[in-house]
This record gives sequence, structure tokens and C-alpha cells, in this order.
Amino acid sequence: MSLQDAVARFVRDGDVVVIEGFTHLISFAAGHEIIRQRRRDLTLCRLTPDLIYDQMIAAGCASRLVFSWAGNPGVGSLHAFRRAVEGRELAIEEYSHFGMVARFSAGAARLPFWTLRDYEGTDLPRVNPRIKSVTCPYTGEALATVPALNPDVTIVHAQRADARGNTQIWGLLGVQKEAAFASGRVIVVVEELVDESVIRADPNRTLIPAAIVDAVVVEPWGAHPSYAQGYYDRDNDFYVAWEAISKDPTALTRYLDAFVYGVRDRAEYMEKHAGLAERLKAKDQRCAGVNYGY
Repeated sequence: MSLQDAVARFVRDGDVVVIEGFTHLISFAAGHEIIRQRRRDLTLCRLTPDLIYDQMIAAGCASRLVFSWAGNPGVGSLHAFRRAVEGRELAIEEYSHFGMVARFSAGAARLPFWTLRDYEGTDLPRVNPRIKSVTCPYTGEALATVPALNPDVTIVHAQRADARGNTQIWGLLGVQKEAAFASGRVIVVVEELVDESVIRADPNRTLIPAAIVDAVVVEPWGAHPSYAQGYYDRDNDFYVAWEAISKDPTALTRYLDAFVYGVRDRAEYMEKHAGLAERLKAKDQRCAGVNYGY
């Protein structure tokens, strides 16, 4: 289905929403569609909320952020996020990276919590009452625990899928698989739709099976300004430019008006970025040096 239809059907006000991707394959297209449909009171969850969550927070979509690190990778802060926290417009719930991985893993396994050691000597349990402890029944040692995270909807960007929803991802991975299995509804957004025979010929790349997918959306360039290995490179210039845009609320509003509210879909978004496809595809071809098999 179209991204517009997928968001209209599966993303609702008040939902717990995950748009995962660890610097790679971040579904900016889905975030923009959620902004355009003016979803409100969302709890946004992700290990590393970066520019897309900054944009969604600036647009008023979120009331809560559950995360382990927030920033503009390689550049600096997320200024819309910072203003929202300082203005008490956004509640935050912070974990370590592995704490978030553990929450998704527990959710995917349908367990109530996950145990870990990495909160010893930190103040996170003091500021986050959801981090608790349990005594190991085998060794008697105290272990930290985090509760399972079961989102209402998870959105994953991937390189390709078949029409049934068998979804293949390669390159730098995050917790897309765990977040999808933990979720009540799953939308996959892909660079291209392929025949089932292509999926079957290379089954080790299939991270998300059709059985848990609710919608398949074909949206080339849907991860820009992040990247899709084998398709296009990361737009580092955009990440650098976002520092000045997000610092200035007026500039940020102009950006959203021009590139989110001011376009109907990702195709129109790309039309506004003249020459972008040629530049990033050329970079990817120089840097890849690998036959990815598509």
C-alpha cells in the first residue's frame, strides 16, 4: 500500500511508535508522513533518536521519548528535542544502549523483563524508576532489570521485500528485527519490491518474515538523509546543515513547511532536492565496491 495509507491505517494518536535504524536505513519518509497526518501524543522509542525524531518533536507529534542516546551523529545536539525537554513539553525515559536492546529483546520474546549488569555504578536507576533489580536464583547476585517494550507499531526501512512482506536487510544493523517482533503492528518501507524467488534465493538476508508484517510500502529514497547500503550513501551535508536549522525555531518551521507539509510524498520531496540522487548514488558506487546481489 502507499505510505499515506499505511500511516492512516496503522499509526494512531497516543500510540507507542518505533522508527528504528542505527544510522542506517532510518525511515525519514515514514516520519514525514506521520507529521503530515498530524499524529499527536505519541511515545517515540528508539536507541538513537536523531534528526527524524527532532523533526517529529518540533512538529508536535510526541509527548514522550524513550531512548538511550539523542543527538545529531557527528555534529552535535538535537535542538528541538532540547527545547521541548527544557520547556517541559516532552517527557523522557532514558536507558543505556543495551538497556534498550534488552527491552526490545524481552518484548520480542514475550517476557516481562530482561536482566543485565550494565547499570552498576551509574545514576540511571535513580532517575529512571523503571530500572529495577532482581536476585539471581542460581548465583544469588543482584542483577538490573528493564521491562519489556512492546510498541503499538514499528516502522522499519529496508533494502527490499516481496509483496507478502518477507523483508531483507543487510549492512549495518540495529534492533529492527527485535523491534518488529516485539510490536503489535509492523510497517516495512523498502527501496524496491522483488519477486518471492529473489527472497528465497538469498534467505539469510531475511530479517523480518511476512507473518508479522502488516503493510509493505515501496518508497525509493525513503531513508534519506540516512543511507541504504547498495542504493545510496549517507547525506552528510544534510546532517551538518541540520545543526543551524534546528537551532533556529523559525528556520525549522520553514524547513517543515517546505519539505514535509509542502510535499505530497517522497517523490515530490526528491524533486525539491535537485541533483541529490546523482550525487549520492555516485558516492555509493565509489564507496561500495561490492555486488549486493539485487
